[in-house]
Order: sequence, then structure tokens, then C-alpha cells
Amino acid sequence: MGKLLFWIIVVIAALVAVRLLAIHNRNKNAADNGTTTTTARNKPGGKSVAGSTANAESMVRCAHCGIHMPRSEAVLSGGDTWCSAEHAKLGVSQ
Repeated sequence: MGKLLFWIIVVIAALVAVRLLAIHNRNKNAADNGTTTTTARNKPGGKSVAGSTANAESMVRCAHCGIHMPRSEAVLSGGDTWCSAEHAKLGVSQ
């Protein structure tokens, strides 16, 4: 019985080691490619370490309502940023 338990523990340890090595290699390859990977341990909304600054975009504030959005989604008009064309027409809120 002792030998069987020993071999079960050895096999489980080997499987765990192979799994950890595969996760390490996948994360390393993703970091080298500039992409991020999602694992079961990552929580929704959590930040990934690899490539977290590569996809960063500056945020701007709507001059009318004050909402913040990525610069690529903002409407630029008259030197100000707006969240929509309607707010650009309304102008700066008082």
C-alpha cells in the first residue's frame, strides 16, 4: 500500500509541474508577442500584468457633462472634447 501511495503522489506532482510549466510558457509567449492571456485565476475587470501599458489610451473629459472617455471615442470641436455631437452643440454647461 505504501508503494502505491508513493507513486500516486509522484504522478500528481509531475502533472502539477507540467501544468505550471505550460502556464509559464504561455504567459511568457504572450508577453513576448505583446498580448495578454486570461486564466481562470484572473477576475473580470482585473488588470493583467503583461501588456497593461501597451494598450493604454489617454482619457478625456466631456466639457458639458464631465464624463470621462477614451480620446478615440470623444468628439473634438472648438478645442474642447465632448462625449457626443449633441453635447458639442449644447456647449459648456453652466
